Amino acid sequence: MVDPGLIAYLESFVSEDRLRRFSEVLQWRTRYITVAMEDVYHLHNASAVIRSADVFGLQDVHIIEERFGKRLDKKIALGAQKWVDIHRYPTTEACLKSLRDKGYRILATTPRKDALSLEKLTVDHKIAFLFGAEKEGLSEKALEKADDLIHIPMVGFTESLNVSVAAAIVLQRATSLLHASSVDWKLREEEREEKRVEWIKKSVRNLDKIIARYHQDR
Repeated sequence: MVDPGLIAYLESFVSEDRLRRFSEVLQWRTRYITVAMEDVYHLHNASAVIRSADVFGLQDVHIIEERFGKRLDKKIALGAQKWVDIHRYPTTEACLKSLRDKGYRILATTPRKDALSLEKLTVDHKIAFLFGAEKEGLSEKALEKADDLIHIPMVGFTESLNVSVAAAIVLQRATSLLHASSVDWKLREEEREEKRVEWIKKSVRNLDKIIARYHQDR
């Protein structure tokens, strides 16, 4: 159980502007939409997707590391990994099972023209967008196990987008639809408070020493 006195004490080490910013950001945070990446090789692409997730208010990012291991570049993510919850999986199957258990409809992104157009996207169900590696795209097993396929309409000679660009386009469209809907998409009050406390702790230097001092002075 969180000690309210301790949280109030830790808040004294965080600026009023930052505390206010936490409250503002949390009002737009959601777990109704999430994103998963399957074996994205280039560090800057995986990190940029995490940054986009933070920009558009997603609280969770799911990373499948079946082939390439941990690929997060903190410099490219520009600190976004501090504010977004990153979940790692050893296999595609493990990730998709976890998402499905949480009630997500899994939409696999693909350049295939027979896939659902992003323009026809609806947000009447929780959505997990699945993105693949830069050259190969999603694996066949990911495409087969997804609930549906989705593509970004394109009219030029180029048939695909960089994965981080594609993710930003998809997330902007999806969150815009979500914010304009009547769906209950926001974090629950207890979730917002849990994240606020977590972010406060991440903002305090020498946290362990500060907490020890608090208990010593009581």
